[in-house]
This record gives sequence, structure tokens and C-alpha cells, in this order.
Amino acid sequence: MLMKRLVVCNSHLSAKFPFESKGLVVLTGNSHPDLVKRICNYLNVSPCKSVTSTHSNKEIKVEINETVRGSSNCRFLLQLFEGHDVYLIQTGTTKVNDEIMEMLILAFACRAACARRVIIVMPYLPYCMQNKMRKRGSITCKLIAQLICSTGIDHVITIDLHSKEIQGFFDVPVDNLRASPFLISYLTETIPDHRNCVIVAKDPKSVARATSYAERLRVSLAVIHGVDREDTEQADGRTSPPPMEKEIKESEDCQTDALSSNKPALSHRVRTSESSNSSGLEPEPLTSPFVHNAWGFLPALQEKEKPPLSLVGNVNGKIAIIVDDIVDEVDDYVTAAELLHSRGAYKVYLIATHGLLTGDAAQKIENSLLDEVVVTNTVPHELQKMQCHKIRTVDISLLLSEAIRRIHNGESMSYLFMNVSKND
Repeated sequence: MLMKRLVVCNSHLSAKFPFESKGLVVLTGNSHPDLVKRICNYLNVSPCKSVTSTHSNKEIKVEINETVRGSSNCRFLLQLFEGHDVYLIQTGTTKVNDEIMEMLILAFACRAACARRVIIVMPYLPYCMQNKMRKRGSITCKLIAQLICSTGIDHVITIDLHSKEIQGFFDVPVDNLRASPFLISYLTETIPDHRNCVIVAKDPKSVARATSYAERLRVSLAVIHGVDREDTEQADGRTSPPPMEKEIKESEDCQTDALSSNKPALSHRVRTSESSNSSGLEPEPLTSPFVHNAWGFLPALQEKEKPPLSLVGNVNGKIAIIVDDIVDEVDDYVTAAELLHSRGAYKVYLIATHGLLTGDAAQKIENSLLDEVVVTNTVPHELQKMQCHKIRTVDISLLLSEAIRRIHNGESMSYLFMNVSKND
């Protein structure tokens, strides 16, 4: 199986790939030096030296420096990249905006230096959670994808995008690798009683991913449903505010005029200074069960109402494993762990691909009922591990190294997706 062939212990980290690295250049930013070192160790290459500096006005400057016979040659960049495949490794951390700009500048420099191909290796894609329209905002993830493509890159390698549809935002091929074989292998190797586990989806949206893990481990599934905080239509933000009473009156007047002239009229909204509340409070929405328009009354949707936090499934006397793709703010997971313990689970694990763990997440995990948090090293979190002894890291550098090797040698990438479902 894929997980048995690819997953290796840290003691085997010095192993090299038996392949010819001619024509391959690894270029890196400053986001994750440890991951770059591990990848280069597998590929048996040295990363190209680059220096990133920040001007007093906060502008980012990137210089690619390689020493030739003891002196810097300004032509060496062209000689180094011309006709070569450049693999630019950069991920998203706490300085996400600086790292994106750094990556864009490096990619543009490689293209200007006549590189044969420029491949972006971004284990965690920043802004991937902003992939839907919310309120009156924008789909920021699509903007990031277009910015990356505008530098002239040829390929993107990433791991576990927040949504598979994000691949369509790019104008170049995207290989969305999966970390699930490595995470499942960690569970089976470190939990002797893993047959007594139950996979838990923290909300109904996570059921597909949790089901995939449950089928691999051949264990049962549980789902947490409901919310522990108020969820309103205004907070949802996918629709415009409901019509106000003055707007309804204006619409009725418009319809009356239209009927008298035998012409249909569309409902319209008129905002005047009278419709604004001088006290600064929001006007009360119309509570009628019907919404009025020029042709009559349409039934309004019932207000969303979620039940209290509840658990569907049996976790009594079992090890509960909460599965997700990104762990950033941990309040929901802490609440879920309390619920699972109250239902009889004697251990609660949290497993995810990307461990952002921003803010005081590490301290909250340390003080919570979570027994262990397992994430991969797509994002550096050494500081968080110093603050919390419950955080464990699974190395996925071998997966990225194998992807680079296969692309460089023109081999098929389908091997890396064997036994991986679309829901992973």
C-alpha cells in the first residue's frame, strides 16, 4: 500500500533518492527551512542560496545569490536557471502576506532568468479558507491563485486544499497531494488499541473526510451536530438584509401605479435619510412570513435554528479521534473534547493536516481535555510544541520529495494517489 511504501521513520531521514538530479534547482523562501532541508536531503541536492531583506518602508527585496569561484557573478542567475526546472518551496505561516510576496518575487525572478519550468511547492496554501462568498466580500483564494499564475509558473504542488474546487482557480496544473496515508499510519503505529477507536466529525460538513478515515481504519463513525453559540442569518451573510417596512410601502405604491397603467413593475428599494436610524441602531426587519414583490407575495424562508450541541454515535469506552484538515483556532475542538468525554470516551485525539495553531491555541490545548493533537509539518510549529506537550508532528517531506522527483523525471503522479479517495 502507499502508506507502507512511503511512510518512513525519522531515523531513516538520511536516505537519498536514487535518481539523477541534473537540471533540478531547489529554491526556497524563509517560511519553513526545516522542511526544505528534509526535502533536499531526500533529493540529494543543495538549495539555491537566496537572501530576503525588508526596506525601511516595509518593501520586500529578494536576491538570489550563488557564489562562483569565490565571487558573485550577476550573470550566474541566468546560467543557473536557464534550461532548468526550478522548484520553489514556500508555505504559509504567521507572516502570510510577506511570504506570499516573497514567493511571487522569487517566481518572477526565475521566469525572467529563462528557467525551463517553474514549479511552486506550497504545502499549505494561504487564504484557502476564503474560498466562498461571505457577506459583501470576495473569494480571496481565487485572487491569490491568479496572482501566483501571473508570475508565469508552470505547475503547483500542494497538500490537502481546504476545498478541492480551489484547483479550478489556477490556470496551471495543480497536484493536490493527500496526507491521510501518513496520518493513518501514525495512528495504527502509535495506538495499540486502534480497533477500539471511533472517528468523529466535528460538524456535518466534515462527515465525508471522517468517513474516509473510518473506512480505512475499519472503525465506526460519530458526528457532532448543533452549535454552542448563536448562529443567525445576519452572521451567515450570504443574503442581503431583509426588506424594511418603508421599502415594502414603496414597493406597494409602485405596484399600485403599475396595476393602474396595466404595466408590470419590479420591486425596488428606496433609501432615504428617514430610513436610517438616527440613534445608530439597526432597524427592525419585517417579521411577516411573506416577502412582497410586484407580482404578489412569496413565502419567506424559515429562520435557521440549530439544536444544542449533541453527538450522533456511540463513543462510550472508546478512543475518539476528531478529524479535520486545518487546525487554527481550537475553541470548537476543546468544546468537542468536553462533549466526547462526557459521553464516555476515555481518550480524545485531534488529527489534521495543517496545524496553524495561531494565537493562544497551544495553551488552550494544554489546558483542555484533548489528549493528543497530531498534525503534519506542512506549517512550522516548533514554538507551539514548546508550549504544549500534547502536539505531535508527522513528517510529510518524503511525499513532497517523491512528487518533485516524479515531475522532474516525467513519471506519472497517479502512484501518489493510489488508495486515496476523493474525500481524503
